[in-house]
Amino acid sequence: MGILNQFSNVVEWEEYRDDIIFWKWSNKEIKKGSKLIIRPGQDAVFMFNGKREGVFTEEGSFDIESEIIPFLSTLKGFKFGFNSGMRAEVLFVNTKEFTVKWGTKQAINIPNPQLPGGLPIRALGTFNCKVSDYLALIENIAGVKQQYTIEDIRERVSAVLDSFLMKWIMQEGKDMFNLQANAIAIGNGIKEDLDMEISKIGISITGFNIQSFNYPEEVQKMVNKVAGQGMVGDVGKYQQVSMADSMANGNAGGSAAADMAGMMMGMQMGQQMVNQMNGNNAGGGMNNAGASPKFCPNCGTPTNGARFCSNCGNKLA
Repeated sequence: MGILNQFSNVVEWEEYRDDIIFWKWSNKEIKKGSKLIIRPGQDAVFMFNGKREGVFTEEGSFDIESEIIPFLSTLKGFKFGFNSGMRAEVLFVNTKEFTVKWGTKQAINIPNPQLPGGLPIRALGTFNCKVSDYLALIENIAGVKQQYTIEDIRERVSAVLDSFLMKWIMQEGKDMFNLQANAIAIGNGIKEDLDMEISKIGISITGFNIQSFNYPEEVQKMVNKVAGQGMVGDVGKYQQVSMADSMANGNAGGSAAADMAGMMMGMQMGQQMVNQMNGNNAGGGMNNAGASPKFCPNCGTPTNGARFCSNCGNKLA
């Protein structure tokens, strides 16, 4: 704020910060000849005795006595004295829409019949908000605070978010192990409840996005294993893939699990080779059994492919 002289001042929000929702100009008096400066993205709300007197949304520089006071509710007839001014406060409101990151501080245990203690889940994402009701903002927040920041909003949201997450995961989470597939429906439900809660202080929730759900490491491994098995399709093939993966990821000395997996795979491969050889031998034996010898083993007479010897009648095949 720049003081023009001892009788006038400039009412403005100079030290603007992008994370501040509102900032209150609360000098003791607004002097005769003072100016109001409203910058882009700001609204100026005049307050007198803790109540709203007028809202000014047009950006620019305005003479308070001639351009502002005539539009104030109870101060429109106010006349500045030579040595006295108007005791009022001016609330500068950031009118933009804010994007705020959120995340669960602790895992939320979602009830699940397969898990007695529930399924612990963490989540993170963003939500959007903006000031929508100046009266509610003044009555609940601005009356006692000099400024209000995004961090204040984040803390208020965090206080109710876990219960909203649990509620809408239970309603919209068709697959507890793939909640991301229903993230939009879950987020829309949370947005409605959160907007109803935060609107009490004059701020609207205009969007709620869930970027990811995170499961405990052991649950995530199980999900990945089931997904991998489904991709392979055949249990036997999946077991071979798992054993090969264990062998490949064994440490330099060879872990016991990798050694066992390798031995089991070797035994399976060896059994497959034996089965194949037995099949071939069985097929070869049948072929040999079905063929006649060239000479009769009894009398030595040429057989000429016959099934019985023409000399002694011995059966040849």
